[in-house]
Amino acid sequence: MSKRKSFSTRKKDNAPSAMENGQSSPKLKKRHKGLIAFVGLGAVLTILVGVLFASWSFLQYTFVSQGPLAEETVFTVPQGAGTSSIANKLAAEGIIDSATMFKLMIRLDKVDGTLKAGEFMIPPEASLRDVMEVLKDGKAILYPFTAPEGLTSAQIMRAMAKVPTLIDDSPGMPAEGTLLPETYMTPRGMSRSQLVAKMQTAQSDLLDKLWDKRQDGLPIKTREEAIILASIVEKETGVTSERDKVAGVFINRLNKGMRLQSDPTIIYGVSQGEPLGRGIRQSEIDRVTDWNTYQMDGLPKTPICNPGREAIAAVLNPAATEYIYFVADGTGGHIFGKTLAEHNENVKNWRKIERERKRAAGGGE
Repeated sequence: MSKRKSFSTRKKDNAPSAMENGQSSPKLKKRHKGLIAFVGLGAVLTILVGVLFASWSFLQYTFVSQGPLAEETVFTVPQGAGTSSIANKLAAEGIIDSATMFKLMIRLDKVDGTLKAGEFMIPPEASLRDVMEVLKDGKAILYPFTAPEGLTSAQIMRAMAKVPTLIDDSPGMPAEGTLLPETYMTPRGMSRSQLVAKMQTAQSDLLDKLWDKRQDGLPIKTREEAIILASIVEKETGVTSERDKVAGVFINRLNKGMRLQSDPTIIYGVSQGEPLGRGIRQSEIDRVTDWNTYQMDGLPKTPICNPGREAIAAVLNPAATEYIYFVADGTGGHIFGKTLAEHNENVKNWRKIERERKRAAGGGE
């Protein structure tokens, strides 16, 4: 029994192993498979990264490549236009080669929805990125709109209606005296309502700036009253250098409880500020309206025009004088008086100038 057992043990010890038979253990096979899979995955990732890098490089090259535009061109972005319609319009007008590539660049750069409305100057050979930058951050071509001082809101709106670059969105009539007359630079596609809002904001900002620096002791309690008086000053004189003096006359009259007796307030009560085309009649001087300062104490109900910044500034910081009268001097300005007698003499001189001018024009007496 012991011999057999010993033989059996030797046979077992001398048997060839699985490695010697060319066979791998299951554990090693699993390792080999994992290594192969890892190497394969690495290769796939390397290829994928290479493809992505190549694609990205191609896109970036395409975005900055020279465009087809032969010469400088004006391109219009309509109000409310989306990225797709802008891209298609650019391609249709020969500014870019591919609307699809332009839209892709816009999405990749995350600037969708930031392209501006208006007219833009596109340089020749502009790349897709050049075009995008012009429409996103570039300055639109601007057109000046000038509202002269002293116009009524109706007159300003009529002037605005003649500007072909503004969109007619049927804005309502702005309240009298709420617009700041000056020159505004406007892009094509701006609506009339937007321009009105811009003019109203400009006046509000100016009042914010001037109100806190106003002269002490003024008989003006609100900003609205300041605009009303400024509108009268604006209509009384177009000479910038004497606006503060004219304002001083009206401030003195208000402080003394005297009526302003301003002719332009009569006209506004008759025609809402439209030119009469003739002199003021006595019946109009005697007519009671919400604006006729010959027939009422204090300020009119509303402004009689849209005053400019100089007139507003003059009312809030008028010249300190003792004048309470003024009359035209024949040169476009006025001569001022402290007393009624002095004023009457100045009026007499003005009438003389008028008669001389009439004779010179062949109108006789």
